[in-house]
Amino acid sequence: MTDNANELFPVVDDHGRVIGQTTRGHAHDGSKLLHPVVHLHLFNSRGELYLQRRPLWKDIQPGKWDTACGGHIDYGETVEQALRREVGEELGVTAYEPHAMGHYVFESRREKELVWAFATIYNGPVCPSAQELDGGRFWTQAEIESSLGHDVFTPNFENEYRQLLAAHPFFHP
Repeated sequence: MTDNANELFPVVDDHGRVIGQTTRGHAHDGSKLLHPVVHLHLFNSRGELYLQRRPLWKDIQPGKWDTACGGHIDYGETVEQALRREVGEELGVTAYEPHAMGHYVFESRREKELVWAFATIYNGPVCPSAQELDGGRFWTQAEIESSLGHDVFTPNFENEYRQLLAAHPFFHP
């Protein structure tokens, strides 16, 4: 299995306004074209955070633990539509109330993303897609903090954890 290099992504400005389009392949080849993604941080009522394990076939950060759900916004799709689609595809979760955490630009050596981050508390079944993920599980805050900086998580997750999640009220029910 591989990612579709020809999938169309919008190119956006820092505010999320669409200014063009590009393919997944070009967005991830070092061009640094700003393209939007959605993240959902899925907490349970005990304050544990669900993380997904990225499959080894992914073109970015294979095998690392990452945000419960993260995915690209397709060309012509809204942030809300992409969030609902990605969470359903990756986790099999449809009944949840997302809380906006804001947006920011994340840049790595290969790409530049406008990340729209959301969080929710969810106690139902999580059914990670075998086609999308290599499983997942709930982590305690202590487990996450003891693994930071040890090449366990994606750099994007570590950045988002430090900037948005460490003091988040969902971690402290």
